[in-house]
Amino acid sequence: MPDTIGRRLWGGVRQTFSDTVYTSLEIFKVLVPIVIVLKILTEIGWLRYLALPLEPIMRLTGLPADLGIVWATGIMVNIYSALIVLAGMLPDLGPLSQAQAAGFALMLLFAHGLPAECGIAQRCGVSFTAQCVIRLVTAVFGGVLVHLTCSAFGWLQEPAVMVFQAERADPSLLAWATGEALNLAGIACIVFAVMLLQRFLKYCRAADLLGVALRPLLRVLGLGPAAATTVIIGMVTGLLYGSGIIIQESRRGELSPHEIFAVLTLMSLAHALIEDTLLMLLIGANVFVALFVRTGIALAVGVALNQIHVRRKSRAARA
Repeated sequence: MPDTIGRRLWGGVRQTFSDTVYTSLEIFKVLVPIVIVLKILTEIGWLRYLALPLEPIMRLTGLPADLGIVWATGIMVNIYSALIVLAGMLPDLGPLSQAQAAGFALMLLFAHGLPAECGIAQRCGVSFTAQCVIRLVTAVFGGVLVHLTCSAFGWLQEPAVMVFQAERADPSLLAWATGEALNLAGIACIVFAVMLLQRFLKYCRAADLLGVALRPLLRVLGLGPAAATTVIIGMVTGLLYGSGIIIQESRRGELSPHEIFAVLTLMSLAHALIEDTLLMLLIGANVFVALFVRTGIALAVGVALNQIHVRRKSRAARA
């Protein structure tokens, strides 16, 4: 009996490792070219020009125009790069109110790392352009909502406390390449851990329990019980790791095309909730806005998109 259990566990680990290699390669096919292109754009100084079209949006959301450079960096690269740019600009930027910090944090949380993350979504079978549009529109909506609400009620008008400080980085190309290689290795390790956790949850039938507990919420999002584990893992860990599971489940036919779209859209708007929220606290953002308002808007967008899908499907059936 112990030998049988041991062989079963070892077989599960081996299969998970095999799935991790396949999934990681699929992810790296998207990430590596994007990382190289963004490095080139940064080195030649072209990344700042991506911020020019964002100045009207900054004014619309009650933010300084210079923050457009920070958001553009976040959109094209990731949150960490945006925070480093922000830290370097703080002496000349002037103090931000808590409302401004919260609004900008919400915009950065909704729309960051779009080339990489939307590229991963495309690898799962979802439109790259659609994901970019949804995340950018939601980001602007969130920024405007926080700005208008806080202005109308006089909320969060105190100065924001910025505790993030940029570290001096090694500018050499070798240091950059080494850092990116370590990042990719770290992603592969986390994908393995996440997929192993998912296999364990399925073995324990925890996924079924999660599906039952979340059934009302999943129904309005257009998702079946099978998507419960994927949604939770993606929202807690991150889009890259949640998408690794989706790649495997799409190969096995466990999720329908609409469920894949719905899961990826929800995770793209609300993922890595703990890590990202803590990062936003470093720039003085309000925890209620960064966590609960973000999650609420993400769920509302998911419900709205599902209603659009249901109506289109109903019209197609009548036609």
